[in-house]
Amino acid sequence: MNLIHPSSWNEYELLDSGNFEKLERFGKVILIRPEPQAIWQPLLSVEEWKERAHAHFTREQKDNFRFGDEVKGGWKKLKPIDDSWQVVYNYGSLKLTLRLALTGFGHVGVFPEQGSNWNFIYDTVSAWNKPSRVLNLFAYTGAASVVARAAGAEVIHVDASRPGLNWANQNMQLNNLKDIRWVYEDALKFVKREVKRGNKYNGIIMDPPPYGRGPEGEKWTLQEQLDELVYLASQLLEPTPSFFILSMYAVGLSSLVGLNVVKTYFADVNPEFGEFYLKSKTGKDLPMGTFLRFNW
Repeated sequence: MNLIHPSSWNEYELLDSGNFEKLERFGKVILIRPEPQAIWQPLLSVEEWKERAHAHFTREQKDNFRFGDEVKGGWKKLKPIDDSWQVVYNYGSLKLTLRLALTGFGHVGVFPEQGSNWNFIYDTVSAWNKPSRVLNLFAYTGAASVVARAAGAEVIHVDASRPGLNWANQNMQLNNLKDIRWVYEDALKFVKREVKRGNKYNGIIMDPPPYGRGPEGEKWTLQEQLDELVYLASQLLEPTPSFFILSMYAVGLSSLVGLNVVKTYFADVNPEFGEFYLKSKTGKDLPMGTFLRFNW
């Protein structure tokens, strides 16, 4: 079991965390956002946080330990800030430009801890030196899709949010790429159809949320449906060369959960697995979910 933080970032920093919030820098923009696992006391004072931050997102809820379906609250701008801005992520020959913005759910368009997975995708696909197909499920604003495409793969990007697909398309264009296939659909339904069609992929990326809704109201619950999704993915993945990535951000779920599910259907693999975290200058590093990945 490994603990990994995204060490390649220059334009992201976790400045402090505590009292169920985190203080982060994205490029030149500093934000305060909710964080259910930051149960400790912050190093910096409340006044220092607000003095440094450009905007503060709050959630009005009784349970600080998990987020519900509905968001009550929103952003309060503390300093002038553009509606959107860009950050750059550099790793070797990869230069990834991403559009960021303040969303109604408190997201900004990127999960910084995924940097380690981007490196893994880029290194793996680049080393193949042959045509390859990558499927990105629950693909959000498409950073992983853009990385796989930049490395030379044909990419199918699946998400149940039209705004997310539009955002991902903007990220593709920002990086002077083209021909990512956008699929607006429930991920589980899409995978079931791909299995019936007999389609195969060299890479599968999945970052499923704890819960969600598809375009037609399909209900997704991680604990209830992850096993089926991984089983179907095992039918889609080419024997070799191939890679598989599973990320989960669900408070209370150990990395052993993902390991046990994946080992059920990929019995011969020896995956790398563990926990992502964001490194902080304060010494209070922040857990950011679990990961599992392997390549053949």
